[in-house]
Amino acid sequence: MKRICVYCGSAVGASPVYVEAAERLAVELVERNIELVYGGAQVGVMGAIANAVLNAGGTVIGVLPVGLFRTEVPHAGLTELVEVNSLHERKAKMAELSDAFIALPGGLGTLEELFEILTWAQLGLHKNPVGLLNINGFYDKLLEYLNHAAAEKFIRPQHRDMLVVETSIAAMLEKFKSYKPPSGQKWVDLKN
Repeated sequence: MKRICVYCGSAVGASPVYVEAAERLAVELVERNIELVYGGAQVGVMGAIANAVLNAGGTVIGVLPVGLFRTEVPHAGLTELVEVNSLHERKAKMAELSDAFIALPGGLGTLEELFEILTWAQLGLHKNPVGLLNINGFYDKLLEYLNHAAAEKFIRPQHRDMLVVETSIAAMLEKFKSYKPPSGQKWVDLKN
């Protein structure tokens, strides 16, 4: 695994545990010689993980639409900043550059990126692992929803299980090594 895309907030959140988790993830990535792909901003949890990877001697590739430069403020010290024209291009480029995906705590944009990359996996557009780092129980309610949607048969169990959920960074990265995407099952069954 050469590169991991991390989705995370452009805010730091209400608790210092979110930035601390981003910094721990950064150190783990550098120790494993894994490059960071992320949204390119210098603010919030996004800026924290980028700074921590750079400070540890790692590689950071940011992907940012030109129009967001005024609001998200591009990180000036990245290994590489890829400029794209839209949010759609941003997500596609981040996916193209990455071998796996992790969502840290964040807001609407983080959720949108997470669910789009999961949908792409469900459709077979990629076979890379997608992880949710559940820091301080941040995603507990989201996991309740996913389990409810699976119980109500809106999400097939094999697709619900595509999401690797961990509270431990090391455990998540180890699960990524042995990740196998679902095979043989259609995402929709016309008989049901």
